[in-house]
Amino acid sequence: MQKTINTGLVGVTGYTGMELARLLIGHPVFKLVQATSRTEAGKSLVDIYPHLQGTPLADTPISQPDPDRLAKECNLVFLAVPHGTAMNIAAELLARKVRVIDLSADFRLRDVGIYEQWYNVTHTQSQLLPQAVYGLPELYAEDIAHADLIANPGCYPTSAILGLYPALEHGLIETDGIVVDSKSGATGAGRKASVPSLFCEVNENFRAYNLGKHRHTPEIEQEASVAAGTPIILSFNTHLLPIDRGILSTIYTRLIQPATLSAIHDLFSRFYADKPWVRVLPQGTLPQIKWVRGTMFCDIGLALDPRTHRLIIVTAIDNLCRGASGQALANANIMFGLDQTMGLAMGALLP
Repeated sequence: MQKTINTGLVGVTGYTGMELARLLIGHPVFKLVQATSRTEAGKSLVDIYPHLQGTPLADTPISQPDPDRLAKECNLVFLAVPHGTAMNIAAELLARKVRVIDLSADFRLRDVGIYEQWYNVTHTQSQLLPQAVYGLPELYAEDIAHADLIANPGCYPTSAILGLYPALEHGLIETDGIVVDSKSGATGAGRKASVPSLFCEVNENFRAYNLGKHRHTPEIEQEASVAAGTPIILSFNTHLLPIDRGILSTIYTRLIQPATLSAIHDLFSRFYADKPWVRVLPQGTLPQIKWVRGTMFCDIGLALDPRTHRLIIVTAIDNLCRGASGQALANANIMFGLDQTMGLAMGALLP
């Protein structure tokens, strides 16, 4: 029988913390023994999340984050706190020999200068960047298995990188002129109170935001450049959908040489053949957000426009599960030598 692995969650009261708590309920190995929040300490999880009533996590107390206590009780800690905050907590835990999965952006970018430019924060733990592994299981599972610090990818980058990677690695598309057009549900903005996220601002509305300056841009460019073997600059554009969760990305690229849709579809299918969480949909079928809601799946659809020589790649993910908490749990599985699908084999949530 598999030994229980004690787990901590710093920042339990946000949407990603809530999603991770939901997933940990059914995990046969990871046991949540420490849940922390600076603002809700003293309460129990069920006080914050009534849907946990009757589950093993209901009476889990929420405490102030304390690195010594976390290290004493936990083998692994998830950090679901904002960028700029996570880096120092991670350093304290790593110094105490605790493995860390960081859901913030603090360790995603390998170049500290680029991080500081886009996030406008001084990186106080840049010495840890060389040991941080980018937690996209389809690309870095081997490194994840031996890591003590995982930089969990952003939600938008997950949808874009998985769509672009096969085409770039195989030299199928030009490396300039790529446009990633992405739409996200409102949970992508987090749980904090904000006027643009109010119901009356989001409902029956659809708007663009942060055009040309979204902080996930360098993360996408970093991994796209690895795939292509050459630096890539692309156009990343974001929009807010009047839904709770989900991301649909439409990626516009230009073919280097003429190719048939069947050949391209075969290339993508072979690339992801042994990857359990990527579904290359049948030709003629394009992804929909409701098909991946609450799951780890990234659905990929392909369209070819021979008139403009464009390959159009469409991806759909759930921003909270595949784009954050579920991906963090998959990384934890790999870190501890478990099947990466453990505790994550669920169907889409009902509408």
